[in-house]
Amino acid sequence: MIQHPGTTLPDPMPMSRLTPFHLAFPVHDLAAARAFYGGLLGCPEGRSSNEWIDFDLMGHQIVAHLAPGMGVRAHNPVDGHEVPVPHFGVILEWESFHTLADRLTQAGVEFVIAPYIRFAGQVGEQATMFFLDPSGNALEFKSFRDFGQIFAKAGA
Repeated sequence: MIQHPGTTLPDPMPMSRLTPFHLAFPVHDLAAARAFYGGLLGCPEGRSSNEWIDFDLMGHQIVAHLAPGMGVRAHNPVDGHEVPVPHFGVILEWESFHTLADRLTQAGVEFVIAPYIRFAGQVGEQATMFFLDPSGNALEFKSFRDFGQIFAKAGA
């Protein structure tokens, strides 16, 4: 158990026991979200209403909530690129990453950061790409050649 002032939290789960995460995010148009997440990305749809849609993003529950007034986006420099903040996505197997990158490219998706290898030859080498959904939410999909380096520190 991890002790924090006034709380006791369970120890972090090892990678082999990962459970699905839940993420709710704003969209300005549910039909566009349905076409993007359900159509282009192939996420099965779960429950929905006139205000939100559940999607299965590779085993994780993401929920597009209708929210016409969207906030300001920031960027942070990483490996010579301006990475959009906030963003979310999934870490894929190496071949699955490249299959998705090809599908997005063929569909004419405009990348914020086109697919490339980040930190090449270094600890944490990874393939990554960033793109926006129709509401301007930033997504990053990535893959590590060595999944054992997902949390590795340089020089470790």
